[in-house]
Amino acid sequence: MNAQTALPVDSRFQILSLDGGGIKGLFSAAVLAAIEEDLKLSITDHFDLLAGTSTGGIIALGLGLGMKPREIVEFYLREGPKIFPSWWGMKGLQHWVYRKFSEKPLVDALQSCFKDRRFGDSQKRLVIPSYNLGEDDVYNFRTPHHARLTRDYKVPAWKVALATSSAPTFFPCTREVGNVRLIDGGVWANNPTMVAVAEAYETLGVPLANQWVFSIGTSDAVVKRAPRLNSGGIIAWGLGNAAVDVIMRGQSIGANNQATLLLGRDHVERLNPKVADGEFSLDGVSKADDLIGKASHVSRIFTPTFQLKFAGHRAKSFEPLHK
Repeated sequence: MNAQTALPVDSRFQILSLDGGGIKGLFSAAVLAAIEEDLKLSITDHFDLLAGTSTGGIIALGLGLGMKPREIVEFYLREGPKIFPSWWGMKGLQHWVYRKFSEKPLVDALQSCFKDRRFGDSQKRLVIPSYNLGEDDVYNFRTPHHARLTRDYKVPAWKVALATSSAPTFFPCTREVGNVRLIDGGVWANNPTMVAVAEAYETLGVPLANQWVFSIGTSDAVVKRAPRLNSGGIIAWGLGNAAVDVIMRGQSIGANNQATLLLGRDHVERLNPKVADGEFSLDGVSKADDLIGKASHVSRIFTPTFQLKFAGHRAKSFEPLHK
C-alpha cells in the first residue's frame, strides 16, 4: 500500500463523476441504486462533489436535490418513451436536416421532476458542464461552493438540466438561461472527471493527493473502425455518426487517463462496461430492461470494491455560500 492509498479517509475528497449518454443514463442510476440497496447506505453521503454531463447531469442534479437513485431509475422508465418517441419512415430522413426530437417532452419531464427548486437548493456541491454555442466557449454550472460563484445558484434546476442535455441533432439548443445559446456539455466533457478534478483543485483548494474519483460511463461499444475512415471525407465520417463517436470516445478515454495520471491509479475507479456495437443508443428506450440488467450484473461485481474504497469516507455537510 503506497502513501497515497494510506491517506486517512477523513482527509479524502471524493468525487462522483457521471457521463452523458441519453437514455443510457438508466444504467448509471441503476448501478447507484443497487449499491445503495446492497450496502444499505446513501450514495451522496460518501461524495464531496458530484459532476455530471447531459444525462449524467440530470442524475447529479437529482441526487443533489435529495432524490434517491431508485427514484431516478423510475424517472427514466416513466419519461424515457415520451422524451425519445419512436421514429419511422420519412422522419428518419428529416434528421439529416433538422433536430430529431422536440424539446417539449424533455422540458415537461424536467419541470415535473424538479418543480420550482433552484440549482442552489442542492445539498451537494455540483459542477454541470454545458456549452455556449453563441460565444463558442465552455459553460459550467456550479453551486455556490466559493464566494465568487454568485449567479448559477439562482437558476431553476430544470433549466440547468435542459442546458446540459440539449444534444446537437437530437434536441435544439436552449436559451432558457440568460438567453444564452446552450447545448449539451457532452460536446467537450462527456466524461466530466477532469472538470471535477480541476474544480476540486483550483476552486476548492483540494490537493490532488487527497482526491478520489468514482466515474461511471454509460457503456463502451466495441467498434471496428471501417477502412473507409482511413482516407474518407464528409460522407465516410458522417455515416453512422463515426466522427462524433470517435471524438466523444477519445475525449472520454483522455479524461480518464489524465485523471489517473494526476491522481494515481488507486484513486480512480471507472465503470464503463464493454458492449456490442449497436447494443445501446442514446435514444434506445426499447433496451431499458437490458440496461437495468447490465447494471445489475456490473454492480454485483463492483459493490465490494465500492465498500472497500469509497464507503469509509463520510462527506462533510455542504453549506452554500450564497442563498
